[in-house]
Amino acid sequence: MTTPTARTAPFAGRTVSRVGYGALQLERLHHSRDEAVALLRRAVELGVDHVDTAQFYGFGFANRVIREALHPEDGVLVVTKVGADPDPGGPMPLRLAQRPEQLRASVEENLRSLGVDRLPVVNLRRLDSGPGLRPDGDQLVDLDDQLDVMTALRDEGKIGAIGLSCVTLDGLRRALPAGIACVQNAYSLVSRDDEELLRLCAAEGIAWVPFFPLGGSFPALPKVTDEPAVHAVAESLGVTPSQVGLAWLLHRAPNVLLIPGTADPAHLEANTAAGRIALDAAALAALDAIESRSADVPIG
Repeated sequence: MTTPTARTAPFAGRTVSRVGYGALQLERLHHSRDEAVALLRRAVELGVDHVDTAQFYGFGFANRVIREALHPEDGVLVVTKVGADPDPGGPMPLRLAQRPEQLRASVEENLRSLGVDRLPVVNLRRLDSGPGLRPDGDQLVDLDDQLDVMTALRDEGKIGAIGLSCVTLDGLRRALPAGIACVQNAYSLVSRDDEELLRLCAAEGIAWVPFFPLGGSFPALPKVTDEPAVHAVAESLGVTPSQVGLAWLLHRAPNVLLIPGTADPAHLEANTAAGRIALDAAALAALDAIESRSADVPIG
């Protein structure tokens, strides 16, 4: 018997398609803005109605493309994030910006680059867990101080809802009174460290929006598509291993939303089609049996 999944889910007071789009990969099309705009327009045609972005994606390129490509009548929920800023001259393309005044400045910059008066959802990139940088020095900021400025910005009408990224279970529990719309942590079939955090989000009606949904974006991270069981399920269904990895996430919990990114129209279509894949009990059992390995791989 196949296990169906709902095509939509609640998110920040709206009902959205469970498969959205992550704009990080738009930077690959910096040489052709027209192609980038066309890709986003195709996403809308395919039913994508929530897009994840940040001012530091492509040094503002992603936000500029979103501003040009998406229109109010499209009804697309644009979700951005703060906690890091572009750093074109630095050793990495971004630098941490965790202090309250930096968070406020990042919100203002996202408002300007997206050309809006209000950001529907803003994720605070906290960096307490998962792969990537860790804050130090003056970038070690208490979560309560950050939530104070985020809630103030919400009260001022500059942001609609608050999300958290790279947060721990304890951090989310502390943040719940502030009202949290979503959590973005690294999570995939092969990196399931945050099962308890996912369960808490489901219980609290918080959208779980995993990044690195197929793993492998850092050298130490395992890849979903390296698993023989994933290939076996894909072959049996006539789909790709990547689609199986995305479909598994949608079957994992009803509050899971996906934001796979790509610069390729064919991959975009394959990613959105993953939302229509049904996995039966045998397939789910085979996939669930795959060993989970830690995604907590700090660098820098």
